[in-house]
Amino acid sequence: MMAALARAISRATRADVDAETLKVLLIFAGAGLLLSLVAAMIYQQAANAALL
Repeated sequence: MMAALARAISRATRADVDAETLKVLLIFAGAGLLLSLVAAMIYQQAANAALL
């Protein structure tokens, strides 16, 4: 599946995209999303505590 996705991206962008490169990008994107969700949860708790 990863190779098919890499081929589709390569065709669409006319750039050489390797499956390993795609894996690394997806890992970093997932880590960034996770950190954003954690920060939002912490901020929400702090905002709720300030309102009480």
